Amino acid sequence: MDNVNQPPHYNTGEIECIQAIQASMTTRQFQGYLKGNVLKYMWRYEYKNQQEDLAKAQWYLNRLMQTYEKGESNGKSKSEDDSISS
Repeated sequence: MDNVNQPPHYNTGEIECIQAIQASMTTRQFQGYLKGNVLKYMWRYEYKNQQEDLAKAQWYLNRLMQTYEKGESNGKSKSEDDSISS
């Protein structure tokens, strides 16, 4: 069982919970959600699950970084920006 990368309690349907959350938000909102989770796990790691919480914080930070690598830093995807500037 992997409580960091694929917790079983978030994989009960056709898609993972994180995918449904992302689909319900703009990129900017999703980035805020990810940032909030990084902060939450960093805040509590010393008092709760130490290494597991640090790994979860890292997972959310990596996911946040991916949104910027895809050119999604301003609430739009890179392809949306390209079509607007053309």
